[in-house]
Amino acid sequence: MSTILYPSPIVGPIHSRRLGISLGVNVNPSDGKICTFDCIYCEVGYNALRHTSSPRPSREHIASCLEAKLKEMKQAGSCLDVITFSGNGEPTGHPDFLGIVEDTIRLRNDYYPAAKVSVLTNSTLAHRPDVHRALMLVDNNIMKLDTIDPIYINKVDRPVSPAYDVEKIINEMQSFNGHCIVQTMFMKGTDDQGHDVDNTSDRFVTPWIETLRRIRPREVMIYTIDRETPATGLHKATHAELNEIRDRVAAEGIECIAAY
Repeated sequence: MSTILYPSPIVGPIHSRRLGISLGVNVNPSDGKICTFDCIYCEVGYNALRHTSSPRPSREHIASCLEAKLKEMKQAGSCLDVITFSGNGEPTGHPDFLGIVEDTIRLRNDYYPAAKVSVLTNSTLAHRPDVHRALMLVDNNIMKLDTIDPIYINKVDRPVSPAYDVEKIINEMQSFNGHCIVQTMFMKGTDDQGHDVDNTSDRFVTPWIETLRRIRPREVMIYTIDRETPATGLHKATHAELNEIRDRVAAEGIECIAAY
């Protein structure tokens, strides 16, 4: 299946299943991907096939482009629900991420004060003090946790660093004291080697919910495949499966939304 790369540094606005009318901020280059994960479901594609020959956009360039777009949208009377950091890889890897977030909040306050600022992060760099501070500043700190099973993580999320430790990630999520939203992809099918990647069963869901009790996030977002993926054997989780998982999370007293 084909995958896509996003322009940089501004994407959209687009309609997000989970967030509404979203203006994207892509702090990575437009001609490649820079990520600490290499997920088999990533719509941007595999890392090895997405090498970039360009530097990340500078903090100043991002702020200039974002202000120009917000001004244009405001003058046109366009609606905006959220400014979302996502794009071609992990946004928190930008060396000026904290400053970029501070600029974004300032511009949001100037042009669309009711809009939220969100970050979609795979959680791998949240231990860095500047990244942690940035994630505390945004409205929606959306942190990935597809499972707590290390074998599954290495098969599906495929962390680039061999030092990746899901227990450390969970501890870091706890350190936000509820200022985080856990985001989890549920899917079915097989990876490129024919291995089963269905994480909708009780074997995966029960320990994941037990971990949510530890993290106590403000909210949980569960979703399934919506766009084309580099691994061709993947399939959507069903509405019924997502609804059942959503209801189990809600029974723990944690708000949960499901995107189909």
